[in-house]
Amino acid sequence: MILLSGDDLETNIVRISVRPLVEYVFSSGSIDSGFRTASTMQEGTRIHQQVQRNYREGDEKELYLHTEMPHNGIWYRIEGRCDGLIQTAEGWMVDEIKSTAAGLDSLEGGRPVHWAQAQVYAYMVAQERQLKQIGVQLTYVDTGTGEERRFKRACTLAELTQFVQTVVEQYAPYASLRLANAAKRDESIRSLPFPFDAYREGQRKLAGAVYGAIREKKKLFAKAPTGIGKTMSTLFPAVKAIGEGLLQQMFYLTAKTITRTAAEQALGLMKEKGLFLQALTITAKDKVCFQEETLCTKEACPFADGYYDRINGAVLDILSHETLMTRQVIEQYARKHKVCPFEFSLDTAYAVDAVVCDYNYIFDPRVSLKRLIEEQKKRTVLLVDEAHNLVDRGRDMFSAAISKAGFLQLKRDYKAVNRGIADKSDAINKYFIGLRKACGETRMQLSKEAPQELADLLEAFAGEAERALAAGGDNEPLLLDAYFAAQNFIRMAKLYDSRYITYAEVQHSDVTLKLFCLDPSYLLTQAAKGFRSAVFFSATLSPLSYYRDMLGADPEDYSVSVASPFRREQLDVRIVPVSTRYRDRERTREQLADLLHGLVSERSGNYMIFFPSYQYLQSVYEVFTGKYPEIQTIVQGSGMGEEERERFLDAFQADNRKTLAGFAVLGGIFSEGIDLQGDRLIGVAVVGVGLPQLGLERNLIRDHFNGEGKNGYDYAYVLPGMNKVLQAGGRLIRSEQDEGVLLLIDDRFLQPHYMRLLPEEWKGDASE
Repeated sequence: MILLSGDDLETNIVRISVRPLVEYVFSSGSIDSGFRTASTMQEGTRIHQQVQRNYREGDEKELYLHTEMPHNGIWYRIEGRCDGLIQTAEGWMVDEIKSTAAGLDSLEGGRPVHWAQAQVYAYMVAQERQLKQIGVQLTYVDTGTGEERRFKRACTLAELTQFVQTVVEQYAPYASLRLANAAKRDESIRSLPFPFDAYREGQRKLAGAVYGAIREKKKLFAKAPTGIGKTMSTLFPAVKAIGEGLLQQMFYLTAKTITRTAAEQALGLMKEKGLFLQALTITAKDKVCFQEETLCTKEACPFADGYYDRINGAVLDILSHETLMTRQVIEQYARKHKVCPFEFSLDTAYAVDAVVCDYNYIFDPRVSLKRLIEEQKKRTVLLVDEAHNLVDRGRDMFSAAISKAGFLQLKRDYKAVNRGIADKSDAINKYFIGLRKACGETRMQLSKEAPQELADLLEAFAGEAERALAAGGDNEPLLLDAYFAAQNFIRMAKLYDSRYITYAEVQHSDVTLKLFCLDPSYLLTQAAKGFRSAVFFSATLSPLSYYRDMLGADPEDYSVSVASPFRREQLDVRIVPVSTRYRDRERTREQLADLLHGLVSERSGNYMIFFPSYQYLQSVYEVFTGKYPEIQTIVQGSGMGEEERERFLDAFQADNRKTLAGFAVLGGIFSEGIDLQGDRLIGVAVVGVGLPQLGLERNLIRDHFNGEGKNGYDYAYVLPGMNKVLQAGGRLIRSEQDEGVLLLIDDRFLQPHYMRLLPEEWKGDASE
């Protein structure tokens, strides 16, 4: 990974670690499977320690090495950590340790990329210790059997010098392009003006707070209302920080596709003002895949076949010609070079100045960008948009569940095919049978302990599955799914602490065991650790104390709250005290339908009505359309695709002379992130206070925070619910010209506890 600082640009120094250097030059072949061995991640440390325990006195391990080599006016500072340096009868020998699940017989004398890594280390040792000759050894360890196999070479310093010079020469076009682009970027940033004629009210305050947090290496928690231009207020100071050498890269993290578009538009606007900055958007694999079925094998996909033979050319091409690399641009170059668009976007992401992507690429341990090394993180800022979403997303990322049914089926399917998989699946199935009996009549069991016995059984199963999958074959989907589920469960079991609870549920004959993360704050903090700064911002980061707690703020981290830039007269807020509690919904649904008709009849135009559930929405919708068929309606469906979403939003046109009532769900795709300015939306009704449905997990969260001395009901129900209300109401006033009516329907809005959670500009008068 190239690391570029301001000083490095001035002196033409490229810093690069050994592994990414040799992988760039020597990686070849295909994306050969949907299966990627996890042995390096799960077992790498254990395998290294197993080999290093046999080193003798005087041998060295985990040896930090570095060297510098000039090429065409650029100095390459190469550094890394050598697994081992061993004394032999012939002299010193570098030992490079690798683990494999594919079997030792498949190695054929060692992989070229592994030899290259070992030889670069050997060069650095020989140069540092003035050795004319040095040994090079690859040590491979079978992750299943523990068997070791070694391959050895003897190399002269002259040979190694020539080898490293050749590697640097092949890497140089990429490094030179990165240096040239960085210099061009910094020059453009120095003269970049704020892209609007003037700062909106509150915008300068937020931008200044973002820059200050980056400068001081702090986190910032920013509550900033819709309409001040949060996207530009965070991106612009981060761009300026790059130009001043404080940062090398920024990640703009979002929960929804629509907010990624806002970031792309802001970067495009700065480009129009003269900015040269390379930004890339990562799109989910299932959305960007060119094939009808997402099968990542060379046999099934021509874009996977030979991917690593073509990827360097594709990356050089796009970095030479593009700055804003949206999904469409990525797809264009992926087709041109015949490479997988998703993997192409990931490989290019490490080389650009800004990455726009989902939260999970940083926070989710299953899919995060693992090649972001610590030195690069120190020069990277995380800009976390709509950060209120990260609390529940964090819970999902750090939780894991596994069920009995899949292992019973694997036991049957593999009984005559692979005895190892059948036996390991049988052991897991028997564990679940015992768990089902233990659940008894309640069909449930709770524990504050990690299920270590199951984790051990899953680890044994994963080892067998990994060997079978690495050996090739059909990669049976059931085995692959069980393998990934097992690995995720094992990973979360290692994170398990007092912030988790384990619960088992019996449904018919199946049993599911879940490691449920009650409080994701610590793990979110760990995921963000090492980055220079992180900015968490949202219009509804309220109350700030709750979000600082749940997103893992340190006492010295910053907070800022920006006042609404809009005039109070723009928003007509009415609170109507009608009960929307579950027990009262049947009784009050006709009254509710009449209230909604009264709202949409006041003035012709477009309205959005938000409900706490699909079931409640459908119940009131039936009454509404039955009584008032003259009103045009449109309804959010469950699991809508992108085209369906676009059609829903396209119905809200500014020149609509009739009245349109859109029925949607609180917390859904239309209750946040959408931007219907002017007459595209003139009224919003929010039905209920948004409380999540009463259930096991929410009650577990409540009980956990009660035990922590906090208001557990608020943490589990009230605050997440009111956030949905604030987001839905925030769809209405999006600019200085917008005006509209906001109807809050529930008597609880008038209770002091809920009233305190409303923005000042929402505290209107109650009406009967």
